[in-house]
Amino acid sequence: MATKIAHQIGALSVTPVASSETRKESGDQPTAVVSVSALWKTPSRPTNLRPRTQKQGQVVGREMEASLSVACQALVTETAMVERRDGEVGAAQVKGKGVPVYVMMPLDSVTMSNGVNKRKAMNASLMALKSAGVEGVMVDVWWGLVERDAPGVYNWGGYTELLQMAREHGLKVQAVMSFHQCGGNVGDSCTIPLPKWVVEEIDRDPDLAYKDQWGNRNYEFVSLGCDNLPVLKGRTPVQCYTDFMQTFRDNFKHLLGDTIVEIQVGMGPAGELRYPSYPEQNGTWRFPGIGAFQCFDKYMVNSLKAAAEAAGKPEWGHSGPTDAGHYNNWPEDTQFFRRDGAGWNSPYGEFFLTWYSQLLLDHCEMMLSSADSIFQGTGVKISVKIAGIHWHYGSRSHAPELTAGYYNTRFRDGYLPIARLLARHGAIFNFTCIEMRDYEQPQDARCAPEKLVRQVALATLEAGVPLAGENALPRYDEMAHEQILRAASLDLDDGNDSDGREMCAFTYLRMSPDLFQADNWTRFVAFVKKMKEGKRGNRCWEQMEREAQHFVSSTQPLVKEAAFALSK
Repeated sequence: MATKIAHQIGALSVTPVASSETRKESGDQPTAVVSVSALWKTPSRPTNLRPRTQKQGQVVGREMEASLSVACQALVTETAMVERRDGEVGAAQVKGKGVPVYVMMPLDSVTMSNGVNKRKAMNASLMALKSAGVEGVMVDVWWGLVERDAPGVYNWGGYTELLQMAREHGLKVQAVMSFHQCGGNVGDSCTIPLPKWVVEEIDRDPDLAYKDQWGNRNYEFVSLGCDNLPVLKGRTPVQCYTDFMQTFRDNFKHLLGDTIVEIQVGMGPAGELRYPSYPEQNGTWRFPGIGAFQCFDKYMVNSLKAAAEAAGKPEWGHSGPTDAGHYNNWPEDTQFFRRDGAGWNSPYGEFFLTWYSQLLLDHCEMMLSSADSIFQGTGVKISVKIAGIHWHYGSRSHAPELTAGYYNTRFRDGYLPIARLLARHGAIFNFTCIEMRDYEQPQDARCAPEKLVRQVALATLEAGVPLAGENALPRYDEMAHEQILRAASLDLDDGNDSDGREMCAFTYLRMSPDLFQADNWTRFVAFVKKMKEGKRGNRCWEQMEREAQHFVSSTQPLVKEAAFALSK
């Protein structure tokens, strides 16, 4: 189905995009290249775009070909118009060039047997995204899949095909080096454990996993306490991550800098630089609980003891705080996080929180140093993802941020040190919860995502580091799109000048059947266009959606194919 539509569009458009539907299910190399346009135009007269269909969305008949012909001719005309307009703006515009949009691929895009999952659906979906003007896709490259069976034995099969498919469609790729377990976090729709030989080592030595004060273990990410200890079959965890990235570079060097334009280095659970302080698995944590410190395994305790002795306070090194409440408490329920006279604001609290957050920074420093040496000269950018922990942000202690490892309180900026570290390595600061507004969140939990995003934007501005964004939850409504546009423009109030900056990229969560539903797709297409126009854009949402309506109609069969195939 997708191949037929692609060829119908390709016969009339000018932008080359390949169709991997010519590839056999067994993984044969593609044998044909087709074309699809990436822009739309408001029609000058009504057109009949209602195709005759057969079962499973197969489109037939000359009516379909005529409709696509009209649409594609209009799209080609619009391409030329946009290029002329951009050229006129061109030379004088140094900043404010718009924000490219990427779309996250499904977490299980590669199967446990190292093949592409729902290959036909992937092909139709990528073709649809490209036609809508999307810059590229984000792909999780799972450690637990590639190096699953034995240390140093890598199977890149599914990723070889998936990345080639993206290349054929003319899409850029943000590749996430995912060294964490999939499963147990918000939005995790499948389970991909750590490599089985790593799990075996954790079974032998449970202290390789994070541990809370009640003895609960978390297997999402190997404890930072053993980062530099040869506990994984003779290698340190950091060496394992480095070898993985090195092998990825060697296998995909022909795509680096051209198709693969960004490497996001996984730093912890959900790929984020943080501790697994709020695990949803088994109902351990529920929003908006404060979470719990993850520093009670023997390796973390050994590090804490050494830090306490170096500070001349050996009594502070026995364990982390035991008066910081439970996962689902609120700050005022606890001795450590309460507003007045609390442990977080005491000399001990300052010592502990400095140590706890510094381990994260040290881990990030080591990982970025490795990534720098591996990908230097390849043309790819390096990025790091930071979690948007916005609940209880209005409290003095910012307890959920503290348990996650961000030493950010009413009296201390915890994001500026991270931004400065990334700036030293020329890395991108990738932040979540960009789509949220303060009033949409529970006010009794003192949620403030907008204020948090503003703080992060100011920190990246001061540090001189590029800021990119993601939405934390799936949203298809105009309110969310407007909030993303506002945040991406980096227009800061209170006299803070962003110097014309915008976010360097935005990654949309996520490719799914819901995205390709007619109303959602129409709004998304308009959103992509608005983001690409950036600060210079002056067209209203109504105008953008009217233009998008025509585009959506002309590509309706392709989008229906994507939605149908993904939902199977």
